Amino acid sequence: MKISTKGRYAIRMMIDIAQNSRDGNVSLKDVADRQGISLKYLEQIVIMLSRAGLLRSQRGAQGGYRLVREPDQYSVGEILRITEGSMAPVACLENELNDCPRVDFCPTIKLWTGLYKTMIEYLDSVTIADLLNDSSESDMSCRDI
Repeated sequence: MKISTKGRYAIRMMIDIAQNSRDGNVSLKDVADRQGISLKYLEQIVIMLSRAGLLRSQRGAQGGYRLVREPDQYSVGEILRITEGSMAPVACLENELNDCPRVDFCPTIKLWTGLYKTMIEYLDSVTIADLLNDSSESDMSCRDI
C-alpha cells in the first residue's frame, strides 16, 4: 500500500493548522505558502476533512480553518481513512465481511490480516499532537515528503 500525496498533504495541513491556530483561524493560502503545496490541491483536501467534521471553517476577513478537537484527539489513521479510503493491503480485507471464495483455505490470509492490523493499530496510535511534538524537536523539513 502506498499513501498518496492527498493523504500526506492532509496530515501536513492538519499539523500546520494546529501549529498556527493559537491566534485564530488559519488561512488556507498561508498553509499552502508555508507547506509549498498548491492552494487548489489543499482546497480539495480541506473539503474532505471539513465534511468529515475534522475542521471548522469561517468566512470573512478573520476567516480560515481551525481544528474541531484538540491535536491529541486526531489520529493519523483517521485522517488517512478519510483521504485515502480503505487502508487494506489486499482487496479481500476492504470490507468487514471477507467474501473471498478462497478465504477458508487461503495460505496468505493470516499474513495480510496481521499486516493490516499492525498498520491500523500503529496509524491510530499516532496523533497530530505527537507529530507536532516530533517536529518541534527536529529542524527537519518535510517539504519534499
